Amino acid sequence: MSAQSNTIAAVRIAAAAADRLKATDIVAFDVSNLLGITEIMLIVTASNERQVLGVGQEIEKDLYLHAEKLQPREREGLAEAQWVLLDYGDFVVHIMHEEARAYYGLERLWKDCPQIDLELPATPQEANDAPETHEAQD
Repeated sequence: MSAQSNTIAAVRIAAAAADRLKATDIVAFDVSNLLGITEIMLIVTASNERQVLGVGQEIEKDLYLHAEKLQPREREGLAEAQWVLLDYGDFVVHIMHEEARAYYGLERLWKDCPQIDLELPATPQEANDAPETHEAQD
C-alpha cells in the first residue's frame, strides 16, 4: 500500500514552504510499506537554529492555511532547534540542522523506500521563472 494522494499533496505543501525559506536537501520517502504508524517521512536541512525554527513555523502556517487547517499532533525539538520533528500522523517532518542531518543520516533508514516527487523547482532560476500568483485587490 502506498501513500495516499491527499497525504502526498500535504507533504508537497510542506516541502514548498521549506524550499521558500531556503531549506536544502529536501527529500520525502514513502514509508507506508515499511511502517504502520505513518506514510511519509519528509526531511529538510537548515543551516542554523534560527532557520530550523523558521522553516518549522512556515511549514505549520502553510499546512494550516492550504491543507484544511492541518496541525501537527506533536512537536519536538523546539528548545534546542537542532532537529525539529512535526508529527502530522500520516506524515512526519524532520527539520534538521545541517550538522545533525550529517550525523544521523536518516536517509540510510529509508533508502529502500520509494522517494516522492515533491515537484519543487530544480534550480533557483526555475523558481524565478515560475508564474507568480496574486490575489485580486478590492
